[in-house]
Amino acid sequence: MLLWLLVVKMLQLAVWPALDRTLGSLSAAAAYPASILLFTLVTWYLGLTGLPIVLGLLPFVAVVAYAGSRRFFTRERLRSALTWDLAFLLPFLFMLEVRWINPSISYAEKFMDHAILASIMRVPTVPPLDPWYAGGTLDVYYYLGYWMDGVLGLVSGVPSTIAFNLALPTVLGLAVVSLYALGHLLLDRYRWLPVVALFLPNPSAIYHILIGDAWFDVLWGSTRTIENTINEYPIFSMLWGDVHPHVMSFFNQGFLLFLLVFAYMRWGTLSMRGRALLCGLAALSLGSMPGFNSWDVLVYAPVTLAFGLLIWWRYGNLRLDSLNSWMVLAAVPPLAILTYLPFYLQLNSPGVAGVAIVPTPSAPVEFLLVHGFFLAVLIAYCAPDIRRRPYLLLAAVPFVLAGYPAAAIAAVPLVYLAARRRFTAVETLAMLGLAIVLVTELIYLVDNMGETYFRMNTVFKFYLPAWFLMGTASLAVIGEWLRGAGIDRQIPDRAEKALPVLAAVLLLIAPFAINVDFGYGSHTLDGAAYLEGSNPSDAAAIAFLRTLPGNHVIVEAEGGDYTYYSRVSSFTGIPAVIGMPFHEYMWRGDEGRISERSADVRAIYEQPDRTVDLARAYNATLLYVGAAERERYAVSIPTNALELIYDAQGVRIYRIPA
Repeated sequence: MLLWLLVVKMLQLAVWPALDRTLGSLSAAAAYPASILLFTLVTWYLGLTGLPIVLGLLPFVAVVAYAGSRRFFTRERLRSALTWDLAFLLPFLFMLEVRWINPSISYAEKFMDHAILASIMRVPTVPPLDPWYAGGTLDVYYYLGYWMDGVLGLVSGVPSTIAFNLALPTVLGLAVVSLYALGHLLLDRYRWLPVVALFLPNPSAIYHILIGDAWFDVLWGSTRTIENTINEYPIFSMLWGDVHPHVMSFFNQGFLLFLLVFAYMRWGTLSMRGRALLCGLAALSLGSMPGFNSWDVLVYAPVTLAFGLLIWWRYGNLRLDSLNSWMVLAAVPPLAILTYLPFYLQLNSPGVAGVAIVPTPSAPVEFLLVHGFFLAVLIAYCAPDIRRRPYLLLAAVPFVLAGYPAAAIAAVPLVYLAARRRFTAVETLAMLGLAIVLVTELIYLVDNMGETYFRMNTVFKFYLPAWFLMGTASLAVIGEWLRGAGIDRQIPDRAEKALPVLAAVLLLIAPFAINVDFGYGSHTLDGAAYLEGSNPSDAAAIAFLRTLPGNHVIVEAEGGDYTYYSRVSSFTGIPAVIGMPFHEYMWRGDEGRISERSADVRAIYEQPDRTVDLARAYNATLLYVGAAERERYAVSIPTNALELIYDAQGVRIYRIPA
């Protein structure tokens, strides 16, 4: 853990000096997410060219040494940045405690998440090897977040089963820093309020608490509020513990919002160098989104264009001859594409099949149980305008008549905010968030989730960015109310200074006060430690395989998704002939011939005259026979044609001759 933190801090120190002149007191904050994104990009290109990943550290170390020789890191400057160090470290420790209590790689999407992470760390090549589809690569999936965690693990010497449990603490720390920095732009006081969006449950969770549901049912029920969809919110995603793309992108969403708001509010005071730097950082962030979670770019590309237009309008009056003012529009999108172009060209994802009209929209009560808190704040914020111009409420009528009452609810504050035509940063964030949830009520992206869950991914993936946008805006509005009410003048200075300390203490004791153990806890940071108690024979065999040198392909039992099967490839990163077939079907479709691979694996175990030839057809080098294989198949293999390289506790591993 300390080595991991040392690497993160060193990267931050390397990028900080380059941002100082432009971002000033916020440069140390921005350097945290910026450095991680930059290191991810540099190491990805090293993987693409076949060079050692550790070389990615060299330019960062060199910059730290150079800045140190120029006396950039003065005691005063380091002391001023301590706030940002604590803003990263405290949420990091909070999530570290959560993962220590409940570290196991054992349910939900954790097998998949660790399989990809372990594959990258075992063979850090671009595109990474698909651990569940021998001979295939992960160009069918957005894997950049796994790459980020994997290379941090590689350069800090942290094994994948521990890196898995350091990933979310790092993401939360970076997200808190980003939103706290955003709070410094939006608020004069209570600048921590936007951070609350990361820890706030939705109204549905409060409802489940009030009706006396168990803790697990509170979490699960509050994220399945809208029928046949998933509506996660950040703190649930963190507690649930999947190191999944939609979670790993949290910090990047906050970082891009910070950059866009900074540009919008301070563009006129920046030099050309500063504007170019901001555009470069925004491109670094926006361009990475298809690699972290491709759904995000469908939201944040329009968000970037919206802020680019506002900057052009505010500082150039939309004149074409005002090049400096439309620089964001002209530079960020193409630069984002060029920076990550090799990744885009490699990406071979089936994507979506089109856009369709939502036939069964959200019920209003369900909609309010998800977004009700933010909607209440924004409608109250618009109350004076509603009293002054009640006729604008008619804008909701067409949605009601068309059968989309939830869209009508979102339309009310959206119309009133737009009618103000002030387009402050706070109101712009609110309008963008409201627009997302409104549009999501009307249309959805067609994927292969079937007729019942046709809308699940659209709601799931678009509601999280909407939460960031509406959440930061609503909490900033609350900050303005508190400031206007003069509450800060009623709080003694000692109490005000004690509040951050109290908040830190509460944050660090919360994981122990609230039961976050879902029954898989083992009080360690090693996500595979539980195997020693639940499946000791597999634990020993997997430990052996993790030390086996060379590139391999393994044959193991396939037993569907969300089961204990595919455990060997998941814990070692060694590609299996096929693992968790529905995931592979989601990525590869019919062209992947998934069922054929499953049938071939069965034949390898049950038809000894075909074992070797079929295994060779997939370039398999290892054959694993454990309890799961004997349970799944009538195992009959030609042991005389195979080399036994491991035999302990009922597990045998054979080498398949070339």
